[in-house]
Amino acid sequence: MSPTARAKGEGKGESKGESKGENRSAQPEGAPMPSMKPLPARFEDVAHLEAVMTEPSPELVADLARVDGDIMILGVGGKMGPTLARMARRAAPKRRVIGVARFSDRTLKATLKEQGIDCIECDLLDRAALARLPNVADGVHNLVFMAGHKFGAADNASLTWMMNVGVPMMVAETFNEMRTVVFSTACVYPFMPVDGPGASESVPATPPPGDYANSCVGRERMFEYGSRKHSTPGRLVRLSYAIDMRYGVLHDVASAVFAGKSLDLTMGHADVIWQGDANEQALRLLANCTTPTSPINVTGPSHTSVRWLAGEFGKRFGKKPTFTGKEAPTAWLLDTTEAQRLFGAPRVGIATMIDWVADWVQRGGASLGKPTHFSTRDGKY
Repeated sequence: MSPTARAKGEGKGESKGESKGENRSAQPEGAPMPSMKPLPARFEDVAHLEAVMTEPSPELVADLARVDGDIMILGVGGKMGPTLARMARRAAPKRRVIGVARFSDRTLKATLKEQGIDCIECDLLDRAALARLPNVADGVHNLVFMAGHKFGAADNASLTWMMNVGVPMMVAETFNEMRTVVFSTACVYPFMPVDGPGASESVPATPPPGDYANSCVGRERMFEYGSRKHSTPGRLVRLSYAIDMRYGVLHDVASAVFAGKSLDLTMGHADVIWQGDANEQALRLLANCTTPTSPINVTGPSHTSVRWLAGEFGKRFGKKPTFTGKEAPTAWLLDTTEAQRLFGAPRVGIATMIDWVADWVQRGGASLGKPTHFSTRDGKY
């Protein structure tokens, strides 16, 4: 069984669309654009992985040159935040990139500072602390919001709603003059048929039951309200499963196959995208904002069968996967037609990601120890 193809090609398209306050003079007409290094066959270690993952494309460099001001990232301490911050810094080395988090991991703060990221400790639940963060008066015109609460949501519903709805309300009000790119999730959609194109942005946000998915709809509504009230330009990134060697759907499946553990096929399909491609698209959206803000689906161009994926890892490991459950006819699946119109197909395809993850897991590469729980269908995380 193979993935259901939705698009062909792995090249990048040209960015279309404009942003409030763009600065076209920042990129001189006719200036040569640097080419990207060829993708490696494998990653030697975490340092090599992150160096490749954070390499900016010429298109990202050009798009960030079209918008003015520094960049602030709220919730930089998550799985994707550190590499997004580093990519932004490499793409716009003359801009200030500010990473905001609680920084309970002191090593992360030190690492980001070494990479040229300005780090500010802040509890986003504290309204007064939010008000003290840099704003447009300080030259910060671009905001990437990555904060949220998922795992443990069923056990602490009040915190889930406060982080996913209350904090966005305060952020949308406090930073209403900034271009704002918000990380959201495919979970705001209902389950879609596995043999169809997936949910487009026109499908109403009506998720299955569960505090996490429904609070994520609330997060979007808060930023939509703020955008309409203050004419704040923005985009809502409905992301499905970014892939890193150290976590993600592919890491979960590969690890189970390699260890001889059974895989639950109840959620039999998933959409995935290389984390470097996901971060790049999110940053490029700063130059492709709308007023009011609007959603955009970000993931790979094909729906991936978990059974097929396990089989591919089994071939590489010389092991036969085992399964429990039966594939449901629906899953959280996205139609990425609009993202492909803006950015082209992601640079890294599914075959490359499988090869990379198989090599990494087989060699005992580092893991974040954070399973995705992608097989969950009842909304309880």
